[in-house]
Amino acid sequence: MSGGEVAGILVAVFWAILVSFLALVLVRLAGTLKATTKMVAEISDQAVPLLADASATVRSAHTQLARVDAIAADVQEVTANASALSSTVSSAFGGPLVKIAAFGYGVRRAIGKKAAAAPADGAQRTVVIGRTLPGARRGGRRNRRSKD
Repeated sequence: MSGGEVAGILVAVFWAILVSFLALVLVRLAGTLKATTKMVAEISDQAVPLLADASATVRSAHTQLARVDAIAADVQEVTANASALSSTVSSAFGGPLVKIAAFGYGVRRAIGKKAAAAPADGAQRTVVIGRTLPGARRGGRRNRRSKD
């Protein structure tokens, strides 16, 4: 045998090993593709009912949101009505109540001043403008604008 024949036999053996290896890879790849095809088919069989359920859930949520929107509109109307009623009651009763309270305060103050103006011992007080009398009470109001 010559060197060329030995080289040819070696190339043929390596070529046979390479083809066997590629055939084995192709067989495994075919098995993987079959398993992937089967898995995709199962997922698509399960996904269709799942998508139908999701669609039904979205429709139900839309219906509930429409109800919530209607309730919110009703609450807004009730709030507006309560605000209008509050302002009506305030304008109808607020003014007279403030006047009655002011009148009551004035009456109490007048009665208080009358009682304070009458001396306990029955003597008359003398008022001197611009001077402080020795027996004058100290610690009263310091505001010059008040008319005590």
